[in-house]
Amino acid sequence: MYTLISFNQLSAEDAKAALFKCCGSSTWVDKLIAHFPFDNEKILFEKVNDIWYNEVKEADALEAFSQHPKIGDVESLKKKFANTADWASGEQAGMNTAAQQTIEELADYNEQYFQKFGYIFIVCATGKSASEMLDLLKERVNHSPAEELEIAKGEQHKITLIRLKKLIQFEENYWNKVSQITTHILDTSVGVPAKGICIKLKKQVENKWQTISLGITNADGRITDLLPAGIDLASGHYQMCFQTKSYFAAQNKVSFYPKVVIDFNTFDQSHYHVPLLLNPFGYSTYRGS
Repeated sequence: MYTLISFNQLSAEDAKAALFKCCGSSTWVDKLIAHFPFDNEKILFEKVNDIWYNEVKEADALEAFSQHPKIGDVESLKKKFANTADWASGEQAGMNTAAQQTIEELADYNEQYFQKFGYIFIVCATGKSASEMLDLLKERVNHSPAEELEIAKGEQHKITLIRLKKLIQFEENYWNKVSQITTHILDTSVGVPAKGICIKLKKQVENKWQTISLGITNADGRITDLLPAGIDLASGHYQMCFQTKSYFAAQNKVSFYPKVVIDFNTFDQSHYHVPLLLNPFGYSTYRGS
């Protein structure tokens, strides 16, 4: 691991190779290396985000996607992606304890996904089990191509930020910022956090709701990375859609609402916390902190 000072002492070619390991888009690397050596972490952080979202085109994103192994594809991981094998293995650690049926379903849905979109399923797998990745894949395979490309770009960027933090020892806290939009779900019927609920974050595009990100609540009932660190939404009208039916069905409980949709507005670049208090026959929400 480098410090920013020692990273700046690399040759430009070595720095490019290291950055390409974090994100396999030649355009992203070339545009970022144009600012090398980096004066400070703030400049690097801002350029990492700005170039990916404002200067990288669809073809560049697809190049980055192509550098990843399929989830659970061990042979691909060993052969094609030797330069990122250690990192990818760690990111896919949830596969290590996956049931055979889950692995087979993942392989099947991965193929369906590839046939529909023309690129592999990209997900920030860190901290997710194989079953959670499967749940996300089942949701995402139903998206439109435009919708899914934006989601995949967001997942790629989450991976990039994680790999940059493995490459360079950063000191500033903004590298570890949580998503601008967060939630916490409490199942009030049993008084515990609601684990394993898929949540979609949506925005209005030409009078239609388009999913821009999604995730699954962890053991604490939270999703901390719904958006990548440092990415702020434009002020406007958004929705969070909580897939509650499958959560209660997994507990053999009947529920009145198959999903909960919360409309909310953002006004600036501050943090927005949208909690949900949930039971099989009702729910409530508020703006949290």
